[in-house]
Amino acid sequence: MENLFTFLENIVRWLSEYAIILFEIVGIITIILAGVQGVIGLARRDPLTRLKLAKGMAMALEFKLGGEILRTVVVREFSEILMVGAIILLRAALTFLIHWEIKNEEADAEEKAVQPGKSEDR
Repeated sequence: MENLFTFLENIVRWLSEYAIILFEIVGIITIILAGVQGVIGLARRDPLTRLKLAKGMAMALEFKLGGEILRTVVVREFSEILMVGAIILLRAALTFLIHWEIKNEEADAEEKAVQPGKSEDR
């Protein structure tokens, strides 16, 4: 019976470690793509560049946060749990701030669509 638990534990550890790597890679690629699109939007003077960039960063942070949550499966020591918990809190706070920024940018974009003659503040 102990061999079965060890075997299952190894499978869970293996799956979670590869899933963590996958989530981290997808998060990194998403950040890179959003950054490149942001630079292109800036060069084209697209007024929605900030909004698009913030949405890309929010998506990337969701993947990175998912990887950190999965990381809680494989931690063994209390100090590791504290470290992962702190990272999760930090990324959750960043996600909250980015979503707040998205909400404000969307409100600005809607306001500018209603009032097309308004000058741009930023």
